[in-house]
Amino acid sequence: MRRVLITGALGQIGSELTVAMREIYGKQNVIASSRSASEGQQDLIESGPFEVIDVTDGERIAEVVKQYKVDTIVHLAAILSAVGEQNPALAWDVNINGLYNVLEVAKEEGCAVCTPSSIAVFGDSTPKDNTPQDTIQRPSTMYGITKVTGELLCDYYYLKYGVDTRGVRFPGLISYATLPGGGTTDYAVHIYYDALKHKRYSSFIAEGTKMDMMYMPDALMAISTLLEANPDKLIHRNAFNITAMSFAPEHIAAEIKKHIPEFEMTYDVDPVRQAIADSWPNSLDDSAAREEWGWNPKYDLASMTTDMLEKLRVKLGL
Repeated sequence: MRRVLITGALGQIGSELTVAMREIYGKQNVIASSRSASEGQQDLIESGPFEVIDVTDGERIAEVVKQYKVDTIVHLAAILSAVGEQNPALAWDVNINGLYNVLEVAKEEGCAVCTPSSIAVFGDSTPKDNTPQDTIQRPSTMYGITKVTGELLCDYYYLKYGVDTRGVRFPGLISYATLPGGGTTDYAVHIYYDALKHKRYSSFIAEGTKMDMMYMPDALMAISTLLEANPDKLIHRNAFNITAMSFAPEHIAAEIKKHIPEFEMTYDVDPVRQAIADSWPNSLDDSAAREEWGWNPKYDLASMTTDMLEKLRVKLGL
């Protein structure tokens, strides 16, 4: 049975992954951590072991790993794309120095490491459609730069020190449970809330801007499946393209209108986030993940929209 430490456990992915992994490995075998004990997440904090960890503090990571005899670190703590452009120095510190600290502890304590990368590793010079698994990576954001660096760093620790590192390039993630934390694809979550509460939404991403997306249940399944995959079959290890759907704002609006006919969408484009979106792929080739560890998402835009609206109606008391 694994003993798992999850960094960034109170974030968009971590808050749901912690619950899912406690169901798989047992509550006492999954240690949630965050840089603070947020009052808004008390149920999660009290549902099993929780420790305050700032990932830029390597000694603190090592202390917790030794205390709980951790053998696997799922490293989610990161500064996302839009926030990273506002504070690039912070993005570099958390995303790179934090990952370096995790890898150093893993090397010394014999831990496996699973950490996500992102479609942000690609840039304007990358093929836009059906973006290959192995292709040019020249991102124009600090977030993207840190993610490319992170992929290479994880490769290095695997090849140089034998650390069992694994990761996926996540597209935009959509969840009813937790709001996103400052990414370029956040509109695809906010639109559902506003559709239910106000019957309208103003998109900060322009019409026609296609990006890859994924429903959170598929994202959680991706991490747990990759974590348990046969290492002998993993060729790419730290940088698997994965995707479930690709759409532009008008496509998700049209799907919502099938459920809420009076829904209307307008546009108030944010030039910073639009520039980031324009540098990312329209769609990804995820054949390597399918071949090497059986990646197979369950949700498309239609089934995700149905489930999102049903779950949010309950959550919002509508």
